[in-house]
Amino acid sequence: MPPRRIGDHMNFDDSDSDVSILDDIEQPRRKDKGKGKAIDRGKSSKNKGKAKEQPYAWEASYTRSWDTVQEDETGSLQTAVQDWIARGRRRRLLAPAAAIRRTIIRHLVLVLDLSSSMIDRDMRPTRFDLMLQYAREFITEWFDQNPLGQIGVVGMRGGLGERVGEMSGNPQDVLRAISERHKLEPSGDPSLQNAIEMARSSMSHLPTHSSREIVIIFGSLTTCDPGNIHETLDECVKDKIRISIVALAAEMKICRELCDKTGGTFGVALNEGHFKDLLFELIPPPAQRAITKTTGGNVGNPAADLMMMGFPTRLPNTSLPSLCVCHSQMKSEGFLCPRCMAKVCDVPTDCDICGLMIVSSPHLARSYHHLFPVKPYQAVISLDDTPNPSKSCHACATPFSDTPSQMTGAGAEGMSPYGRYRCPDCHNHFCTECDVFVHDVLHCCPGCGR
Repeated sequence: MPPRRIGDHMNFDDSDSDVSILDDIEQPRRKDKGKGKAIDRGKSSKNKGKAKEQPYAWEASYTRSWDTVQEDETGSLQTAVQDWIARGRRRRLLAPAAAIRRTIIRHLVLVLDLSSSMIDRDMRPTRFDLMLQYAREFITEWFDQNPLGQIGVVGMRGGLGERVGEMSGNPQDVLRAISERHKLEPSGDPSLQNAIEMARSSMSHLPTHSSREIVIIFGSLTTCDPGNIHETLDECVKDKIRISIVALAAEMKICRELCDKTGGTFGVALNEGHFKDLLFELIPPPAQRAITKTTGGNVGNPAADLMMMGFPTRLPNTSLPSLCVCHSQMKSEGFLCPRCMAKVCDVPTDCDICGLMIVSSPHLARSYHHLFPVKPYQAVISLDDTPNPSKSCHACATPFSDTPSQMTGAGAEGMSPYGRYRCPDCHNHFCTECDVFVHDVLHCCPGCGR
């Protein structure tokens, strides 16, 4: 075929050439020419200014964190603080009041996306650095609220699943596994199927009384799988493995299906703060799913099974060095298994000799606050129904104010104008700071001990 001949009558004004693009770019730079067009362009851009005030995370050049805090008419930030406290109180009030059966012995595999899509800078500084930062905070807080649980780390990189850290109940071992950044450099494409299969194989030997969970931080829009991922999904449902995914890019049908069929949660992070909220919502133990009884069609909770635990004897630093069964090293301090008297380095763990689960009594006591949470305190709206109101907080002895404060707006909902909050059991009054501390940190009422 002969080459096509370009005619001399071509009109460059109607074409999509680079000439018009360059003219548009150079037009604002000309101060003496074309002022009328520049003014018209400025008028038309005013209507688009409102849409650009709140850009998406991938469009934002910098973060104006001070814009999220609004001052009131007097220039005080007390309204913003009250709104934050009221939001936490409303979240506790919306929680179910009845006791929910939860699994306090948890086994979780954290799957990190180490593909090339994590180099994007739509989240500062990059998706990869932010993921590692939030993963460290997640592991620390997870072990603080679930001291009887264990965490393993798996990475997705180059179409394969890599075992980053073994399943361990020591938070220092898990944090050490993701501390070396140069070994986790993103490359290649992720593979959901390979990562889930590796996580599932590491939890196949676990007992039935413990939960099996997989938390995936996924930043790609593709997955490179060697086989049918739906078969892997069916195996996870059969093994009662709960999969939860926090996506950083967009929603994918297979990710939503993985979470829905296994009973997990799925969410897409809009920005850095939302990413942390979605991840930290997975820290409390999930409610145990009800099963259908074989005799009838009613749905009820399974029968409670007794499990054997051992409380070890702690050896001081001054004891004679002996060989531990977990690392085969000579150490002075450690814990002795109450059944076989083998020495282990940390608890909670399973004895490598007799298989007994070794826990400490403080760890067991700290796990109960998920099963028996502190009841929400009632906001004292008026002192007329209280015959002898206390003058100070029952916990910190901070004196209360006798005059109510003026509270308006959405932050006033669920807040006491006197700053008093009454326990429904012991009827003692607590201040706002103690109310937050008791429900979020202490998990035990100082007045009645419940």
